[in-house]
Amino acid sequence: MGPRFVQALRRLAAFDLARRQPCPALSPPPPPPHGSLWCQGNLRLVQLYTTATTSSPSPAPAPAPVWADSSTNSHNAHHREAVPPPSHAATGLDHRTMIYCNRALNMRSISAVGFDLDYTLAQYRPETFELLAYQATAKKLVYNLGYPRQILDWKFDWKYMVRGLVLDKRRGNILKMDRHKYVKVAYHGFQELSREERTAAYGNTLSRDSYDEPDYALIDTLFSLAEAHLFAQLVELKDTDPELFPSQPEYYTCFLDNYMQILLFPSCRVYCENDVPVVPTYAEIYKDVRAAVDLCHRDGTLKQAVADDPSKYIYADEQLISMLKMLRESGRLTFLVTNSLWDYTHVVMNFLFSADKNWLDYFDLVITGSAKPSFFMDGNQAPLFAVDVKTGMLHNTDNGTPVPQIGLIPLSTTRQASKVYQGGTVSHLHKLLAIDAGAQVLYCGDHIYGDILRSKKQLGWRTMLVVPELDREVELLQSSRAVQKEIQRLRHSREEIEDELQKLEWTLKYFKGTKEEEGPLQEKREALQRERDEVQKSHRTMQRKFHEQFHKTWGQLMKAGHQTSRFAHQVERFACLYTSQVTNLSCYSPEKCFRTAEDFMPHELRGSVVFVTKIFAYDQSPHFNDR
Repeated sequence: MGPRFVQALRRLAAFDLARRQPCPALSPPPPPPHGSLWCQGNLRLVQLYTTATTSSPSPAPAPAPVWADSSTNSHNAHHREAVPPPSHAATGLDHRTMIYCNRALNMRSISAVGFDLDYTLAQYRPETFELLAYQATAKKLVYNLGYPRQILDWKFDWKYMVRGLVLDKRRGNILKMDRHKYVKVAYHGFQELSREERTAAYGNTLSRDSYDEPDYALIDTLFSLAEAHLFAQLVELKDTDPELFPSQPEYYTCFLDNYMQILLFPSCRVYCENDVPVVPTYAEIYKDVRAAVDLCHRDGTLKQAVADDPSKYIYADEQLISMLKMLRESGRLTFLVTNSLWDYTHVVMNFLFSADKNWLDYFDLVITGSAKPSFFMDGNQAPLFAVDVKTGMLHNTDNGTPVPQIGLIPLSTTRQASKVYQGGTVSHLHKLLAIDAGAQVLYCGDHIYGDILRSKKQLGWRTMLVVPELDREVELLQSSRAVQKEIQRLRHSREEIEDELQKLEWTLKYFKGTKEEEGPLQEKREALQRERDEVQKSHRTMQRKFHEQFHKTWGQLMKAGHQTSRFAHQVERFACLYTSQVTNLSCYSPEKCFRTAEDFMPHELRGSVVFVTKIFAYDQSPHFNDR
C-alpha cells in the first residue's frame, strides 16, 4: 500500500466523519476539544452560538479529534514553573507556544512533515548534557593528545556561550557580528577586545573576510557550545603558560604503532619540527579540540551515557504523541531524518515515547545515519540500507526495496517494504514518500546549516527552525518595553543634537561677523557638545544594560547593537517558520495559514502613523510577527 493511497484514505475518512456530524442548524456544534490550545480563543464564540441555536439540553458531543488532545497545563512544562497570562489575546497563546513566520506558509499545501532528532524532537538538558560533552572532550585531550592534566579540573559554565558566534581560529578570538558581518563584540579567550582592537583586526582591511572555513568556525548548533568554551580556556592557557602544551618529541612516538590514532589526530604530530618542540597555534589547538569531540562521538562516550540514563540528559515532552497524531489524522505523512544511527535513535525515541513504546507507528519513514547536510546535496550517491529493527543489521536495497539474500532470507519476506533505513539521499526519501515537489515538505530542525539552509536552498523544502533559547529572549523583550522606548528616545535625541551641532559648526566656519556676535554661537556650540556627550553616555550605558539582561557577555541572541545579528539574519533568510519547541505545532490547526508581518522601509516609517508602533514593537523585537 503506497503512501499516496494511505494519505487518500486518511483524508476520505476525515471527510466521511465530518459528513456524518449533525446539522448545525438543528443541533449545536460540539464544544471545543478539551485542552486544545489553538481553539481556546474561539471558546466564547462557540458558547454564544450554542445559546443562540437551542435552549434544550445538548446531545452528547462527538469524539474530539486527535489533534486537539494536547493539554495547556503540561505543554512546555520543562521550560517553566508558572504560566503567565497569555500575551497574545488574538490567538489565545502565550509567547512560549508561538510560532513566528518569516515566509508565508499554508499548511494545506504540505503533504509531509519531517523532523530531526537531536535538539528537535529530543531537547537536551544543557546543564547536564553540555557538561557531559565538555568533560568527555577534556579527557580525550588529556589522555589521547597529551594536554596538561589541569584541564580536567577546569570549571564549565554552560550559560557562557551562545549560538550565532564565530570563532577566529588564527587569532584565538570569538566574535559576534551583525547581519552585515561587522564585528560588534569580540573576545580573546575571556578578555574583551577594545573598540580599537576590534577595528584593527577586523575593520581596516581592503577586502572583507567571509568569516567562514577554513580560518573561521561557526558556532551554529547547541552541540558546539561546550567545545567553544573549552577552546576559549585553552587560548588563555596558551597565552599564560605555553610550555604546558604537548610539544615533546617522545610524546608523538607513542602513536606510531596505532595507525587509526594517527588518522583521528593528524595534528598531534605537527608541534615538533626537526625534533625541536614548538607551541601549537590557536588553529592547531582548535583542530585538536574538534578531533577530541569527534572521538567522543566515534567511540560512543556521549551516547552510552545518555542511553544509560536518558532522563538525566533529555527532557520528556508529553506533547510529542499529540502533535504526531494530529498531523497524521490530518492526512500528512510524517518522517524522521537524523544523523544518529539506529541503536541510539531507538533508545532516545523509546524514552520520548514512554507512554507508547510503539513509536514507529507515528512515522511513515525513518532514515538514520543520514550524514546531513550531504544528504540534501546534488550528486550524493550514498547507498540506502534497510535496517532490521530487531537486530540492527543492515540489508541492501534497490532504491528502498529490499534485495533478496540468497539462502538467508526468504524471497517473500524481503519483498515487504521497510520503514527504517540508513544512509541514502533525499531522492530516496522523495521516492519512498511519493513527493512530487519540495514545496510539499515541511522539515523541522535545530541546525541552521545542516537542517535548514541546505534543505531550503537545494530542495525548496519549507522549513521550521527550533530555537530553544527563544522562550527567554521573548519573555525579556516583553518585560522591558519601557527600557526599549527610552533607548530609542535617547538615540533620536542624540541624532537631533548632532544635526544641530553640525549645522552650527558649519555656520561658525564661515562666520564673518564680529567677535561679540560670534560669542553666543560659540557658547551654544559648547552647550550642545556637553549635551551630546551626556546623551551619548546615557544611551550607551542604557543599551549595554539592556543587552546584558539577555546575556552579560553576548547580549541578545537576535541582535547585535541596533542591527539584526548574523544568526537572526540566517534565520530570517532560510527558516520559513521558527519557534522554541517543535511541539508548538500542536497548538495550531493543521490547516493553519501562517502569514508574515508587513515589511517597512525607513522612508515608509518616517512621519507615518506606523512609525511609533514599528519602532518600538517591531524594530527592537523581530519575534513579534503579525499573523
